[in-house]
Amino acid sequence: MPSSPAHLSRLLEERKQKGLLRRLHVAAPVVDFSSNDYLGFVFNNLISKELAGLDYSSGSSGSRLISGNSSLFESLEKDIAAFHGAEAALIFNSGYDANVGLLSSVPQKNDLILYDELIHASMHDGIGLSYAKHFKFRHNDVSHLAALLERHRPHFTEIYIAIESVYSMDGDSAPLKEMADLARTFNAHLIVDEAHAIGVMGKQGSGLCDAAGIADSCFARVYTYGKAMGCHGAAVLGSELLRTYLINFARSFIYTTALPEHSLRCIQTAYKLLADQTMQEQLQANIRYFNEKTAGNPHFIQSHSAIHCYVLPGNERVQAMEEKLQAAGIFAKSIKSPTVKAGEERLRICLHAFNTFEEIDSLLNILPQA
Repeated sequence: MPSSPAHLSRLLEERKQKGLLRRLHVAAPVVDFSSNDYLGFVFNNLISKELAGLDYSSGSSGSRLISGNSSLFESLEKDIAAFHGAEAALIFNSGYDANVGLLSSVPQKNDLILYDELIHASMHDGIGLSYAKHFKFRHNDVSHLAALLERHRPHFTEIYIAIESVYSMDGDSAPLKEMADLARTFNAHLIVDEAHAIGVMGKQGSGLCDAAGIADSCFARVYTYGKAMGCHGAAVLGSELLRTYLINFARSFIYTTALPEHSLRCIQTAYKLLADQTMQEQLQANIRYFNEKTAGNPHFIQSHSAIHCYVLPGNERVQAMEEKLQAAGIFAKSIKSPTVKAGEERLRICLHAFNTFEEIDSLLNILPQA
């Protein structure tokens, strides 16, 4: 084998010494409090059962601008837009691609992006590829955002506000109504990533923007399908003008092979499954039960989503707690710094429709209560 750059070994060794070296694992403990399969579409094999026996091509043969487009793409995007009450939708290969494509191509050199400090890494990467100026505001801090808008509005052509409806590390929700009001007041464009809200919140799992009544105030919404929807891909929703612009300027859309037919059928089936509210009701029951059992526990960040965090400062301490749970057959992932701020390391606990009250009790009985 040829030699490798010296810094590869050095940086990996540094990460190992800090207890931060990432490894891939195949087997996981039996009781799942880690995956993003909130409704259990994957756990219960629901999409595969719906599509059993149907024959689909293994690939799409090219990008959508060359040979990969189809009538199924076009009709599915119309259905997605109608479901979420939007004018248009454009499917991307993943939530990462959607956020990168949207935020790298739309904001221009004389524009400004204001973003919540806890947004997804994919949004950060899209912002980093943009020519626009960008500043962060304190997490869910409406006053801080208002002050930044007041200060910068006169100096930029367009301003974009990038947030999540439900945050992936804290599990808390954005003050959507207040932020939509600010966007209107300052003539700014609101971009909301609904990755952890779709399927979980809103009518038939339509998301938190719908539940909060601010969907029409959003310039763009991003819905990803690899979490509660149990499949793959994502869609950016907005105006027909935005859709056409992304087709022409979003590099993560233009220069990639289109999703195959099977992936599109999976997305289509996942939306149909949302019509049955049984799984959402069971998930909401588990969220209520979890919050009742953890009320008053200072380790937990308040959350009404499927994501709950048990804050346990120190990478070594939180790793030890993950291993203690694994020994009991329970899988909840430790999140360490620098992924989160030093001193805010935590166990990330994801609740699912298929978790039982007994499993929740078993988890909480292992975690220190004070």
